[in-house]
Amino acid sequence: MKKIQMVDLKGQYEDIKKEVNDSIAEILDSSAFINGPHVHAFQKELEAYLGVKHVIPCANGTDALQICMMGLGLQPGDEVITADFTFAATVEVIALLNLVPVLVDVEPDTFNIDIKAVEKAITPKTKAIVPVHLFGQCANMDAIMELAEKHGLYVIEDNAQAIGATYSSKNGKKQKAGTIGHVASTSFFPSKNLGCYGDGGAIFTNDDDLAHIIRGMVNHGMYKRYYHDVVGVNSRLDSIQAAVLRAKLPKLDSYNQKRWEAAMKYSKAFQGQEHIVTPKISCVCGETKKCCDCHVFHQYTLKITNGKRDALVQHLNDTNVPCGVYYPVPLHRQKAYLDSRYNEADFPVTNQLVEEVISLPMHTELDDEQIQYITKLVIDFVNK
Repeated sequence: MKKIQMVDLKGQYEDIKKEVNDSIAEILDSSAFINGPHVHAFQKELEAYLGVKHVIPCANGTDALQICMMGLGLQPGDEVITADFTFAATVEVIALLNLVPVLVDVEPDTFNIDIKAVEKAITPKTKAIVPVHLFGQCANMDAIMELAEKHGLYVIEDNAQAIGATYSSKNGKKQKAGTIGHVASTSFFPSKNLGCYGDGGAIFTNDDDLAHIIRGMVNHGMYKRYYHDVVGVNSRLDSIQAAVLRAKLPKLDSYNQKRWEAAMKYSKAFQGQEHIVTPKISCVCGETKKCCDCHVFHQYTLKITNGKRDALVQHLNDTNVPCGVYYPVPLHRQKAYLDSRYNEADFPVTNQLVEEVISLPMHTELDDEQIQYITKLVIDFVNK
């Protein structure tokens, strides 16, 4: 059996090696390192893939989320509601802009933001909701957009983990994750479903005026060189990263299908295990199809319900099987974001998840032998 890795970027690279190497050599030869032809071509190709009017590439996913908020004109003191159970970047940018983060609980099965908790948290100071499409599955965007319209709020999709996922609205309309709200951010960190070989990110929107503002913001507020019309930042996707992403984008659906297939094999192996809860798929197709793009499994995350999660992590590490705990500490307990407004009683689901979740290896190169080995290790240990 080949070595098990949490993410096998080298194996994925072998399949696109010539295209990537040729493109990088071309960029080195032309020296068009910033805003070169590959960046512009990738922008257009991603717009076509997503069915969105505007893609604005930038330096990383955290910048993308911050620039979304800057572009919307959010002001210090404005409240922004987001999920307590997510990576810190989501709340980090809110705090950096002197906005007020309002953390709310998540759903126990999808781990996505709890709509009832969002509604309860809305005040006259609320200006935006940031749903995080966690682990590859869209939050309940129908309900979120209805709430936003009712209260006059912006919706900023944090799509760092769900590129390529499709959301099916209750009216039957299908849209790609990141194209439903007013604006969205994504990350191209190497381990993402669509990842480059360094840092990278992008912003999506169908709003022409907002897109114009943001295009200036990512480049020091310039639309014409040395004329600074808005306060901006230096956040650009470089040409080499764009070239890598161009090689991968045509394969994204197949990458996501491989992740889906691996996830279904995991879930089948864990079926009927009393203390192992497999990921919930919220769309109507469930597990009835060979592939479904409603969940693109950026992570495959279990809940271990008999108190053995931490011991299982140690056991897997001892047997050279990588795993991850995403996330071990809720944001409302992080030292940087402590706030007397938060009441532990408001976060029962998140507080339980941080004690139970474990993510297993998930990538395009997983094979049956590896999955069988991993699932047997997990089952045997949890049940002993």
